[in-house]
Amino acid sequence: MKALDLKHIFHKELDAIYGKDEVDSFFYLCIQHYLDVPRFQLTLEPEFTLSNSETDAFFNALEDLNKQIPIQYILGETEFYGLSFKVNENVLIPRPETEELVALVLQNIKNQKLNSKKIKVIDIGTGSGCIAISLAKNLINAEVYALDVSKEALEVAKMNAELNNVELTFIEADILVEFTWDMNFDIIVSNPPYVRHLEKVEIQPNVLDNEPHLALFVDNKNPLLFYKTITNFSVNNLKQNGELYFEINQYLGEETKQLLVDADFADIELFKDLNGNDRMLKGKKNK
Repeated sequence: MKALDLKHIFHKELDAIYGKDEVDSFFYLCIQHYLDVPRFQLTLEPEFTLSNSETDAFFNALEDLNKQIPIQYILGETEFYGLSFKVNENVLIPRPETEELVALVLQNIKNQKLNSKKIKVIDIGTGSGCIAISLAKNLINAEVYALDVSKEALEVAKMNAELNNVELTFIEADILVEFTWDMNFDIIVSNPPYVRHLEKVEIQPNVLDNEPHLALFVDNKNPLLFYKTITNFSVNNLKQNGELYFEINQYLGEETKQLLVDADFADIELFKDLNGNDRMLKGKKNK
């Protein structure tokens, strides 16, 4: 079958669900993943043809896409901050907003001339490891820790650390359960669960039906549970002038910021993402 004919089938089956541009993206991701053929090659070779065995993988992907299974789970991989990551149903699919969080942390470290110094960093709720691994890859001398309550998520994160050739210290623990540490960190960063159940109506079915709810949702009555706990953890486990970074619920920016104010953090800043939503928060341990 010609690749262009297969592309036409993708559009016929999926455009009504996803729209033409996204279906284009799906098709070329599959071409790259299954055949290791770059997009431009199909432009140069309009008669490019797939064997019957090669088309089977595409039709399987098409069937899953019709069920609104995320393309990242179908292919088992995605890209984040210029790096490749394995993903499955045990971890959230990394988002562009989280790339902005990584960029913010790295820029501030660079501004403080800490990027070549020995610093300790912990990512709380690491999931696929995208934050911790991206930081470790870009910080030469950082000692990076990755904590998650999910054993299955940590297995994925370990695979990703090996894939990207970085060394992390993995910790299986529930941050909501109080425990003591014999170390202090220069940077604490977290993208914890923050979507309230009342916000489920805003979530696309491909996310709601496939991604782990443990990593997504919090109780409507206590939506800042993780932020309160991690802020208290930071008070006890950040070095003097150490920094805390959060990805946050866009609707609860001021409320989350107040947690840091109440904990006597300094240099507190709330940042918007590229879509203009409150999305990132940072503060410095004052004393």
